[in-house]
Formats: sequence, structure tokens, C-alpha cells
Amino acid sequence: MQPLADKLRPETIEDMVGQSHIIGKGKIINRLIENKTIPNMILYGPPGTGKTTLANIIANVTGKKYIKLNAVNCGVKEIKEAIDNNKRDLFSYNGIILMLDEIQALNKKQQQSLLEVIEEGSVTLIASTADNPYFVVYKAILSRSTIFEFKPIQKQDIYLGLKKAVNKLKPLYTYESINVEDEALRYIAETCNGDMRSALNKLELAFNIGIDIGSNSVNITLEDTMSCSSVKILNYDNKGDDSYSVLSAFHKSLRGSDENAALHYLARLIKSQDMQSIIRRLLCVASEDVGLAVPQAITITNACVESALKLGFPEARLPLAQATVYLARCPKSNSVAEAIDMALYDLDNIETGEIPDHLKDAHYSGAAKLGRGVEYKYPHSYPNNYIKQQYLPDVIKDKKYYKAGNNKNEMAYEQYWNNLKK
Repeated sequence: MQPLADKLRPETIEDMVGQSHIIGKGKIINRLIENKTIPNMILYGPPGTGKTTLANIIANVTGKKYIKLNAVNCGVKEIKEAIDNNKRDLFSYNGIILMLDEIQALNKKQQQSLLEVIEEGSVTLIASTADNPYFVVYKAILSRSTIFEFKPIQKQDIYLGLKKAVNKLKPLYTYESINVEDEALRYIAETCNGDMRSALNKLELAFNIGIDIGSNSVNITLEDTMSCSSVKILNYDNKGDDSYSVLSAFHKSLRGSDENAALHYLARLIKSQDMQSIIRRLLCVASEDVGLAVPQAITITNACVESALKLGFPEARLPLAQATVYLARCPKSNSVAEAIDMALYDLDNIETGEIPDHLKDAHYSGAAKLGRGVEYKYPHSYPNNYIKQQYLPDVIKDKKYYKAGNNKNEMAYEQYWNNLKK
């Protein structure tokens, strides 16, 4: 039986919902369709956002032969065969549109072979992927394609799409009436996470359980919709592009001292059970962004991390949240990160010279004859455990990598050493 999502798939671009940044009057997709000048495209975004629907509409409007394949269960050989089998129909079409779902399933060699198919001119490639194309698509194909990012559909647009679907449903059935509570549609729009296909699947399930054979009617209620609705699924893949975006947002919220945003992104990561990524970000922030402003932050964070590992989920959420709020509220300093990055930069880009002789290892017979360690001054033999001497190599002896951050802790140490060294 054909799913409702396929039965009600929009046939014109005006019927599509969402993607207002690329679809709509005067927007780039509409203009390309109006001019019937369709480039090779890569449609990138989460499931259920209209990628396949758009390819169908483009093929219909431009009068091109439409071939749809899924890269998960076919290779270049099957793609070429499908195109060759349809070339005999080219005289009655304006060319071929090849819709290739899940292009990331083709390896680099297969994607290279695909170039032969699209470079001869009679085939326009419209590929789709939920992964970042810059990570998974061969560069030569990227350079020959226009990339369009599809975003999760806003809940208000999902709601409007469901209203359209209900109106289209009525002529398909012979029921006396089809009654749908508005709140039921709004609930579906709220819980489908920007996925129109998921929303239509939920509507279909609610439709099926709402059938009243006695009165030959269908009643879709909020109560029934809630009872048959599964838990909201987040668009998160531990190895996908979205995972990096969530982790990036988590880290940047901690750095920006916004504990509420940090907790939101932590919750997303907890939902995905991505313990290791959470731990890495927390420990990194403790040194990179808090650093010497609160030296004990790394110790406290590590204690929370150890507790989380021992507890496991779901209890691990507690020490992870504790570390998150703590780090977000800590004063910030990136002086440590900047200092080590400058030192590493010099190693790669300038001549740094040899270690001074008085600092070299002198724990062997004959070291003194080589001048190793002879002039070294032991700081603990001097007042305040400090004596001025050269530690950097000669060519960079005046380099300063560390600059104290403008915070109470680092300023206190800075004053201490300035007074002592005078």
C-alpha cells in the first residue's frame, strides 16, 4: 500500500512548504525552473525536508526524462545501465535528470566514474545527501555542481503542510466526513522535528486509528494523536555533520558563558548518548577557555567527568550538567591556548636555535668538558627561589609567548612576578 507521504507528495513548487531561503517567488530555485536552466545539483539536508520532491518537480516542469536511483543499493555500472536503457527515449525529452539519493554511499572511485555520466551533457545530476557534501562528495563533482542546503522545516510550515494534506485526503476516500482537531495537527508539527515525511506518517497513523466504521467517518483527535505518537527524534548522528554542529555550539556556548544554551546543547548530546564527545569538550574548555583564570577548573571538571563515567547514563547527566554550568559561569582566559599555539607556530616557521649549554643534560661523565650545565644557577639556592638567567635559545631569547589574561588570578601572579623580578 502506497504511504500517505507519497500519495500527497507536492506536484508543483507552489505546493512545497519550507525552504523559503531557496524556494519562493523570485528565489533561485524558482528562477532556475522558470528559465529551464537546471545545473547539476547537490541537495543537502536532513530527511523529510523536500529534496526528492524538488527533483520530481524539476523533472516534470522541464520535461526531462526522470531516473531515480539510490546509491546505497546500486553502483556506477547500474547507473550507466539505467541511463543507457533510457537514452532511446531522449528524442522525445529534453535530456535526462538522474536523481541519485544517498550519494555519500558511493566511494571516491565510484564517484570519479560518475563524472563520465554527467560530463557528456545529456544527463543532469541531482544528488541528495544528509551528510555535509564537503566531507563526503568527490571534489570534482562538487566543482561541477551547485549545492543547496535544505533546513529542517519550521513547525508553522509543517502545520500548513498538514492542513493542505487533510484537504487532499478527503477526495481520496468515501467516508461521510473526515474531522481533524486543529490541536492534533499542531501537536504533530511540534513533535516531528522539522521532518515533513515524519509528520505525514504520524497523520496517516492517526487517520487509521480514527476510522469509525459505524458512522463511516474519520475523527483525528489530539488524544489519539498523542497516544500513537512516538518520542520526538532528534536529527543527530554521532558521525554526521550535525554532530559537529551540536558539539561546536556546545563548546561556543561554554566559551561565551551562556549556561542556558550550553545546557540545551548538552541535553542534545545526552539524548544521543555521546558521552565521549561531551567529556572531550568539557575538558578542552577547562584549559582552552577557562585556563588560568580558574586553575582548579580542570581538576573540578575532571572529577565530574570521572563521576559521569562511573555512573553511566542516565545518572551521568548530573555531573555532566554540573561541569557545564560551572565552566559556563567561570571567568574566562585563553592565555594558555594562545601561548602554546604561538610557541608551536615558531617551531614550524622560524629558526629557534639550540638549547643553551647551561640547560642541557649534565648527568654524565664528561658533560662539564662540553660546557653542559656548568653555568646553571639553581633557583632554590637564591632568595625567593628565583635568579635571573637565560632559558630560551639565543636566537629567540627575548620572545614572550605568555601574556597574562585580564582576570583576578592571573593579574595577581603577574604582579607577584613583576615585583620579584625588579
